[in-house]
Amino acid sequence: MRIGLAQLNTTVGDLSGNRRQILAAYESLVRDGADLVVFPELVVCGYPPRDLLFKRSFVPDVEDSLAQIAAAIGKVPALVGTVEQNPSSEGRRCFNSAAWCVGGKVLGFARKCLLPTYDVFDEDRYFEPASVPTIFTFNGRRIGVTICEDIWTDSRFTTRQLYRVDPLRHLSGQNLDLMVNLSASPWHHDKGGVRQTLVTDASRVLGCPVVYVNAIGGNDELVFDGRSLVARPDGKVIAGLAAFREDSRVVDLSDAGPHLDGTFQQAELSDIHDALVLGLRDYAHKSGFRRVLVALSGGIDSAIVAELAVAALGRENVIGVSLPSSISSQHSRDDARILAENLGIRFETIGIAEAVAACESALAPTFAGRARDVAEENIQARIRGVLMMALSNKFGSLLLTTGNKSEVAVGYCTLYGDMCGGLAVISDVFKTQVYALARWINRDREIIPLNTIEKPPSAELRPGQTDQDSLPPYDVLDAILKGYVEEGLSRRDLIARGFDAATVQDVVRKVDLNEYKRKQAAPGLKITPLAFGVGRRIPIVQKYVS
Repeated sequence: MRIGLAQLNTTVGDLSGNRRQILAAYESLVRDGADLVVFPELVVCGYPPRDLLFKRSFVPDVEDSLAQIAAAIGKVPALVGTVEQNPSSEGRRCFNSAAWCVGGKVLGFARKCLLPTYDVFDEDRYFEPASVPTIFTFNGRRIGVTICEDIWTDSRFTTRQLYRVDPLRHLSGQNLDLMVNLSASPWHHDKGGVRQTLVTDASRVLGCPVVYVNAIGGNDELVFDGRSLVARPDGKVIAGLAAFREDSRVVDLSDAGPHLDGTFQQAELSDIHDALVLGLRDYAHKSGFRRVLVALSGGIDSAIVAELAVAALGRENVIGVSLPSSISSQHSRDDARILAENLGIRFETIGIAEAVAACESALAPTFAGRARDVAEENIQARIRGVLMMALSNKFGSLLLTTGNKSEVAVGYCTLYGDMCGGLAVISDVFKTQVYALARWINRDREIIPLNTIEKPPSAELRPGQTDQDSLPPYDVLDAILKGYVEEGLSRRDLIARGFDAATVQDVVRKVDLNEYKRKQAAPGLKITPLAFGVGRRIPIVQKYVS
């Protein structure tokens, strides 16, 4: 049996555009000899549709688009991820389903059993679960159909049993000839190997080939990496599709393989870079932007964001802007200019010393008798934010913020200043990862100036300032943040791991105090198991001390 895997990059709500992609992929795979074509989860409407599902017309419009897709499906069947209206007056209004389309019609639906409600997922808010997975019969073959979470039941990858239903256990006694999983599984680093293990384990448990088709692309903060794959009954992977780009392929289940795209298994830094590039490109293009702006400070964070922007959109669509104040160092100005030259992007310089002086003069009578502090320092950052937003408005360009996860965690950023912008590209990248990424980018030639990488990091909001004046070294800070933010450890747990008690208390206090800033930040691209976004919902006003 020859299976066509259609790994597509769809846009949420673009029903006509998604439909064209689906039908083009179907026709191509049928020409290549597919006996069955499989698409990702919710490919008709894009994933995740979230509260679009509550709009009265949305589900009927999705069903109408599915009917148009089915009408164009010939004798080769297709499994198409879609929204199915719940015919019952009880339960949620719709199902997350896979439509079995053949001969111009939808002949049946397979409904998702397990609806995740952790991290970024809130599917139980929208969908009614199925009690058991569906089996279709085609040309004498029994084909079990699961959708994404339905195979995420392995006790090795979850701290507790989340569901009372185990779709794989139900299918294991059904004498299947094939199991198919339609997926829209967002990427974070270290996830690819887990997914592959789940698929290969499922093939051994079921004693049949397993076809896993995943979405790719960026939708809001989520990045989907694709890496669709096929495993034999013995667990051997015989085909692996590309990471972070569209890919379609016909796979013969009798083939010994393996036939793996060169990106199917690649280094973690390659993955992180590719994920950020894809997420940035799709966020910009799907939002209607072709050009972006980056404020270049001469520091490593803005340098990384600028390089990612060039990789995502092309150098002709990136503008770097230097906004020096009276205390900006010459080496930072030089580093910003050299970076722009290395990247080949347009570079503008807009001095802010006069604007800062004017603001301080206006505030002087009110500030009289008070020592200079962070209030004056932040004037610089906020003026830069005002000017960058003005450029964004004037030129219709998306402004990218440059704060990393370490800074965002402890509030080492200025609200309405350097936090201004439409997308926080590296807000889920720890500072230590930023440095590793910079060295990876420079692996063949110097793109990011060496001085930018080697000099002590500084916000340059006061003379001689460095980050370590108020923060611990970034290797220590990031380790504490990973434990506190991502692992949910308490102060006591962190101190027991050997971290200095006073340092832990200070870092945790800063994280908790700055929740209000993060709630007002631009959306950021998720690359870790837990990002500052929809997957982390800490109250702003709360007094719990762990």
